Amino acid sequence: MIATLEIEVTGQGLHAFTPQVATLVDRAGYGEGLCTLFIQHTSASLLIQENYDPSARHDLERWLNRLVPENDPLYTHTLEGPDDMPAHIKAALTAVSLSIPIADGQLALGTWQGIYLWEHRHYRGRRRVIAHLGG
Repeated sequence: MIATLEIEVTGQGLHAFTPQVATLVDRAGYGEGLCTLFIQHTSASLLIQENYDPSARHDLERWLNRLVPENDPLYTHTLEGPDDMPAHIKAALTAVSLSIPIADGQLALGTWQGIYLWEHRHYRGRRRVIAHLGG
């Protein structure tokens, strides 16, 4: 089964979408299998991260922004603004796809794990994630 998820983002940061993926897994009806997620963008990425304490996500965002700052004089790819090249670098350092086992008809995530789209731009709108489920 292949499906496209449209994830609403409100700017830079981690945007949870575990419930949307869990709904797809439930509808697919596989007792066991694999859920693969792939983001169709070069300035955002995917991440499995703690979903309990928001300070963990906040610290990750601040750390990556410090590692890859905007307005670095080395950047030449700036046509779309000061967040353009840093977003591409951040996406290259993180993941554009995830694989999550399906066990007993559910995502086999740990107790405190959630699925996130990590928006690296100051973009507001929708991002596309392709989900492929096999059982």
